Amino acid sequence: MTNYLKSVLLFVLILFFQMACIHRPRTLAEPYQEAILDFYSTQKPYGEFSNFAPFPVFVDGEWWPTSEHYYQAHKYESKDLIAWVQAAPTPMEAALRGRDKNIPKRADWEQRKDEIMEKAVWDKFLRYPELQELLLSTGEARLYEHTKNDCYWGDCEDRTGKNKLGLLLEKIRASLKSTKK
Repeated sequence: MTNYLKSVLLFVLILFFQMACIHRPRTLAEPYQEAILDFYSTQKPYGEFSNFAPFPVFVDGEWWPTSEHYYQAHKYESKDLIAWVQAAPTPMEAALRGRDKNIPKRADWEQRKDEIMEKAVWDKFLRYPELQELLLSTGEARLYEHTKNDCYWGDCEDRTGKNKLGLLLEKIRASLKSTKK
């Protein structure tokens, strides 16, 4: 596939995701009163916090259909593999491509994965005012990516996981609060 066709395909994917953002229901940014807020599915309240949520990000001079696409693609060093993940038609397909056990990951993946995730998630929340408003509406609640499927970015569904995504969102929320003062 030529670079031109890849660019056109990526543009179409991003346009699709942007339209999905505009037309799908959003969680209302009303003050959240509970001490703990669980999120995971994009189909449930606060699903916008998920890396699968259809909010394109612009990182390293390129558009990515979702933060999940960016994160999963950067498990690889090969430009062809990165482009293959970037062009995945859905965030789930990007995740499957990034998790392919038959393809070796970059040697420094464990050392760099937090930094790579942070770049994508920061861009997502700085780029979309409606996400900033929603994140700020959570007040001081502890944020948990509540899933048994991930004990690093999530909480293992029993709060024993590292919950790195929830903690990153809390860090972004604190930064947004300090700049809004």
